[in-house]
Amino acid sequence: ENSPENQRKNVRKNITRVQNLHRRLTNIRNAYQDYVIREVVKTKPLFITLEKLNVKGMLKNKHLSKAISKQKFYDFKVKLIQKCSFIGTEIREVGTFYPSSKLCSCCGVKKVKLSLSERVFNCDHCGASLDRDDNASLNLSKATQYTILT
Repeated sequence: ENSPENQRKNVRKNITRVQNLHRRLTNIRNAYQDYVIREVVKTKPLFITLEKLNVKGMLKNKHLSKAISKQKFYDFKVKLIQKCSFIGTEIREVGTFYPSSKLCSCCGVKKVKLSLSERVFNCDHCGASLDRDDNASLNLSKATQYTILT
C-alpha cells in the first residue's frame, strides 16, 4: 500500500500542485499590471512621470527581496512605455535621488528627516498635511528635471 512508487507519485502530484499555484499567482499579477496600465492610459494624460528606482539596492533587503522581485517593475515600465508610445503620451523619468516624498507639494520646502514609517506628510513650514504617496505624486507631476523615455 505505502510503497516507494506510491510515495513518488504523491510527491510528483504535490510538486505539480505547487507549480500550478505559482503559475496562477504569476498570471494574476500580470493581469493586474495590464489592468493598471490600461486604466492609466485610458485617461490619455499628456505625460506620465516615473521615479527611477534602485531595485538592485532594494533587493538587498532579505525581508522584502522576494516581494519586490515578484512585482516586475521593469516589465511594468516596458509595457507602459509601449502603450504610451502607441497613443503619444510622454513618459518622463526623474532621477533616483529626486526627493519626491520629502518636498512639500504646497510650498516646496524640503523636509530633512522623513522616516518610512511616517505615512502622512506634515509640512513644518506651511502646515500642509497630505498622504505621503499623494504628496510624492504631486511633486512628480511638477518635476522639472527629468529624462524623456518616449
